[in-house]
Amino acid sequence: MKILKTLLASAILLAACTQAPVENEKLTSYVNPLIGSGGHGHVFVGAHVPFGMVQLGPTSVTTTWDWCSGYHQDENSVIGFSHTHLSGTGIGDLFDVTVMPVTGEVTYARGILEDEKSGLWSPADRSKEIAKPGYYSVPLTRYGIKAELTSTARVGFHRYTFPASSDAALVFDLENGGCWDKTTEASMSAEGNKYIVGYRYSTGWAKDQKVYFAAEVSKPFESFELHGTNNMYGRASFATQEGEEILLKVAISPVSIEGAKAALAAELAHWDFDKVKLDADAAWEKELAKIRIESNSVVPASTFYTAMYHAMTAPVLFNDVNGDYRGADGKVYNSKHNMYSIFSLWDTYRAKMPLMSIIQKERYKDFIATMVDISKKQGRLPVWHLWGNETDCMVGDPGIIVVADAIVKNVGGFNREEAYKAIINTLAHNERGRDLRKKHGFIPCDLFKESVAYDMEYAIADGAAAQAATALGHTNEANIHTNNSHSYRNFFDPAVGLVRGRKTTGEFNEPFNPFFSAHRDDDYCEGNAWQYTWLVPHDVAGMAECFGGKEKMLAQLDTLFTLPSVIEGDPSPDISGLIGQFAHGNEPSHHILYMYTMLGEPHKAADRIREVMSTLYHDAYDGLAGNEDVGQMSAWYIMSALGFYEVEPAGARYWFGTPAVTKAELSVEGGVFKIVAKNNSKTNKYIQSIKLNGTDYKLPYINHDDLKAGSTLTFVMGDKPAKWYDKDITD
Repeated sequence: MKILKTLLASAILLAACTQAPVENEKLTSYVNPLIGSGGHGHVFVGAHVPFGMVQLGPTSVTTTWDWCSGYHQDENSVIGFSHTHLSGTGIGDLFDVTVMPVTGEVTYARGILEDEKSGLWSPADRSKEIAKPGYYSVPLTRYGIKAELTSTARVGFHRYTFPASSDAALVFDLENGGCWDKTTEASMSAEGNKYIVGYRYSTGWAKDQKVYFAAEVSKPFESFELHGTNNMYGRASFATQEGEEILLKVAISPVSIEGAKAALAAELAHWDFDKVKLDADAAWEKELAKIRIESNSVVPASTFYTAMYHAMTAPVLFNDVNGDYRGADGKVYNSKHNMYSIFSLWDTYRAKMPLMSIIQKERYKDFIATMVDISKKQGRLPVWHLWGNETDCMVGDPGIIVVADAIVKNVGGFNREEAYKAIINTLAHNERGRDLRKKHGFIPCDLFKESVAYDMEYAIADGAAAQAATALGHTNEANIHTNNSHSYRNFFDPAVGLVRGRKTTGEFNEPFNPFFSAHRDDDYCEGNAWQYTWLVPHDVAGMAECFGGKEKMLAQLDTLFTLPSVIEGDPSPDISGLIGQFAHGNEPSHHILYMYTMLGEPHKAADRIREVMSTLYHDAYDGLAGNEDVGQMSAWYIMSALGFYEVEPAGARYWFGTPAVTKAELSVEGGVFKIVAKNNSKTNKYIQSIKLNGTDYKLPYINHDDLKAGSTLTFVMGDKPAKWYDKDITD
């Protein structure tokens, strides 16, 4: 059931607005949730509110890699509407509590794509699909049913318009997690003729996931029957008239059925679907307005505000309305502040979390407090936390970086010394190659797969820990962390100007092919030597010394972008968005362009940043160069459009690139931070001069304290490179 990508071309074009004034404009009108739903974007499509627990949207028959979110533009099947999804990940999971409206007899299974009558599934008429912030609608052609969805934070709200039928039904599906996870235990039952309650336990990426639900139907059902394998399908049956609407509210909880019932009562006590739809839109409008831009041909409003929308999909709420939550140890606790889950930290420590530290101060405090709580329950900070489970996905210890960043920025809402203790406890662990690193001073490639990637990410975490220790006055510990952060130097081979795997004997790994990448089976992780050489954002000056000086480093950096865009071996599909060997579709490359500014050649940063923004981000289904990765890809675009990027993790300063907006206003702790880029255009992409609060500014970065204070940053732009600051990072 392939569909033509042209079906919604007009919708894409309508969303591609070119101007968004700073004041008095409805920003949700610029959001197109379908951007990134094709290609390898993997974005969630459906109805939710910012950072909401419920992400209610269609789930497809197909379960291959590009369908990680349950949706892809290349195929239009729907097995039902699930209340949990992931957005932009490279692995699938969730799809919990799936509901499918049907008429007539069905087979209680997922179905076979080549047979439209198999299973529960139906083709969806994508030509009549509507996707907006907080609202989703699509007709199901097999059953002649129109599906509409909206949501509160913990409750999914469904409205189904049925044809005349003596055998209509809502089918609750607790089996389907696709190929990604497997139900280990499930139960559901009717309470009277309007309520259905139950739970689903599953194992997959999250090894021990628990989701509870409580559902209420607007029309009493005539019967409720269990079907399928282990009674994992429940059918609530009705007789319907032509055009009759049946509404359904489904609340979920990570703790209990009682918690789900409480959410139902607290968040959605009425049946006004259109009010909830408007409330969801208003919730998105409030969050999108945290940054108001004046867009232009360089930064279309649709691209920018869709990026904002995608960046605020997760982390998601992970506590009941009374504060109960499931801890990382599987036990139930109560918290006075909101708890969160879905922490894709290897991806998001780079730009997404720094962005949240600027525009989501209150939530950011809770993110950090949650991470510290996770460390108490599991003994170390999270790596990739998913619905209360540590997946240990990806390399390094990114939780250290995010918590250290919050300590340095003094965001409040948590005990900084307690958070630093969580960092120290995490550094003390001997898991995931840390024991080898402590023994040998680096992780040997003959003892551990992806050794270069793990070690270099650990070095970044050490650098962030040093920043946190310095901020708290722990000078001796800061020196130790800084020394440990130099372990990357063991992998640098001056003969080739690249990092390489190193054996316990000290010899470099042979044979060596800098273009080679074998997914999960070489010295790197989702990359090769050309991409990983630059993964030293915390010590760019030290990296220049490894090269034998700034000029040699710059020459090699130039070469990165002119090499053939070929990855040899058996590479991960995540290595995408290639310009030469620079891979913007994957996170280890995201800071690289800003190294030009740090090394005294900001015009080259401007050239490449504008190139990435204009060629690798689009108002289209395949409008992302790689996986959205829970907001990181979008956050890079947002930060870069504003003109700066936090290269050094926990450095609390943002290096300038090239502002692409003409004006921007950010809601920050101290009020409004204003950006003005005079004479800005496609050709006038080079900074000529900068003023901060009207005073000449000669630094190549802006400090977080100046940004959060509510300052005014004024750029003057031109069409020729200019030297607008005095010193680079090597001076």
